[in-house]
Amino acid sequence: MNHFPIQKIRAQFPALQNNGTEEPLIFFDGPGGTQMVQKCVNGMLTYITAGMANLHGTFPSSIRTDKLLDEGRMAVADFLNCHPSEVAFGQNMTSLAFSIARSLAHFITEGDEVVVTEQDHRANVDPWLTLAKDRGAKVKFIKLNPETYTLEQDHLDELITEKTKLVAVGLSSNVTGTVTDAEKIIARAKAVNAVTITDAVHAAPHLSLDFKELGCDILFCSAYKFFGPHLGIAVLSAELFEKLPVYKLQPAPQQIPDKLETGTQNHEAVAGLLGAISFIEGLGEGASRRERLQSGMHAIDTWEQELAQELEHFLEGLPGLHLYRAPAGVRKTPTFAFTIEGVNSREACRWFAENYRMCIADGHFYASTMAEKLGVNPGGGWIRIGLAPYNTREEVELFKKALQEFMEVLKKKS
Repeated sequence: MNHFPIQKIRAQFPALQNNGTEEPLIFFDGPGGTQMVQKCVNGMLTYITAGMANLHGTFPSSIRTDKLLDEGRMAVADFLNCHPSEVAFGQNMTSLAFSIARSLAHFITEGDEVVVTEQDHRANVDPWLTLAKDRGAKVKFIKLNPETYTLEQDHLDELITEKTKLVAVGLSSNVTGTVTDAEKIIARAKAVNAVTITDAVHAAPHLSLDFKELGCDILFCSAYKFFGPHLGIAVLSAELFEKLPVYKLQPAPQQIPDKLETGTQNHEAVAGLLGAISFIEGLGEGASRRERLQSGMHAIDTWEQELAQELEHFLEGLPGLHLYRAPAGVRKTPTFAFTIEGVNSREACRWFAENYRMCIADGHFYASTMAEKLGVNPGGGWIRIGLAPYNTREEVELFKKALQEFMEVLKKKS
């Protein structure tokens, strides 16, 4: 993809610039949180320095804040293809999920069933397990195929039944990058009138998402995974949102989406979110913001997949390295998890940081059920490298060189 403006993109990220005292880090830790784009920084600073205020006042700074939240919802609506009134902001995905789980308890009774997966980050598992425990519901798991790193969906009719009241599934694994055929699971859940929940935290930075097309009731994502601030986002279908009872202060607004946003929101983060979405929009083309965002995400995906193919071919051929990657034909994000025989993953990541200034993460990444099932915990979990649109071909080549050097060091020690 020779026309992808990689240098112009990198110039928009302050963390990638040489500050004159030391070389910038090489960031391969995007799945844990991307770097913040300059437009995000500018948006936050502008809001803070122009005069901050709480909502619903008659004075200029309050009126600006009201407008800011409206603009934030409209931007997310275009990003995810939903209605602005379906967008709620919060501390993070996990906090929003627990809050919504508490509200969904009103729809769950003893003997009902809740379905989650063995693949997901625990933020899309434990809120619903807690809900099931509190209400006396039974929990079922959609199992992970340990050979293909995909979910086993051949028996959904037996797993999701008339007793099922809630189904939660991730759109993409934050470890293996596997993109799940969530539409099939959602369709089965809707057939039995179960509430459907999707975790798009890892998918949103890489894939163009469509809330309406997915057909789910609730979708979560986090702005800090797509070049923005630490801000959680929940999209709830108006049909469910309107009837969802929430724990709130008595005088607080009753209408959606305000009723879920308890207390004062992080207004400066919403200003930063607008900058992050604007950055993605600027990579695309089209007559509307929605079209430009879809086009921008397509450009990101195309660039990332080009780099990912080169990296995948390299990792597959290294002896002593186990790559946890779905087979050809399964869509995947540019996220790679692997282990090295006889090596603690944390020690390996420390070596990359100390010798090549590379930010590479280790651990179970809160996909702890999958980590236990695949037996990676004794060795410190996985080594995970994730690509973002600001990563370059030169950085990937340097990582390949560094990994080969690391493997040679291991040989000499043995």
